[in-house]
Amino acid sequence: MKTKILFLSMLLLLVFSCKNETKSTEETNTSSNSNQTNKLNDLKGTWELTGFYNYKDNVVVDSFKMNPDFRQLKMYTDTKVMWCKHRPADSSEWFGYGTYKYDGNQLTEVLDFGSAVMDEVIAEKKQFIFELDLYPNKFQQIELDEEGNRIYSENYVRVE
Repeated sequence: MKTKILFLSMLLLLVFSCKNETKSTEETNTSSNSNQTNKLNDLKGTWELTGFYNYKDNVVVDSFKMNPDFRQLKMYTDTKVMWCKHRPADSSEWFGYGTYKYDGNQLTEVLDFGSAVMDEVIAEKKQFIFELDLYPNKFQQIELDEEGNRIYSENYVRVE
């Protein structure tokens, strides 16, 4: 009789431990999917331009910090992008607005309209494709030539 109780107890313990393990795996998968979804939304927010890199043979050869008299901000929502540039010595306005998408390593912005200066650019080219190096609180949008080589990057830090 004691052997039967011991055997049933062990069997129940095994069944419950397997069930808990399955739940733990499900929670891990859900958490992993949630993290993946959050990663796709990491670009959302407000970013400020801090500087530039120039590339030669896909290697950084020069870098420039942003002039403190100038400011450029980019704001991303779920699907929209807007950027503006403040240049106190220049009376022209610089801003653009449109949609964007990215797949983790490529950022595509399609501008709908902008300032007078940008509208001239948009009339010639609406879509801008960049290589994207995204980190939690900074990113680089990298301009590529026709052969896919890096030319320069704009480097941003998260403001909000």
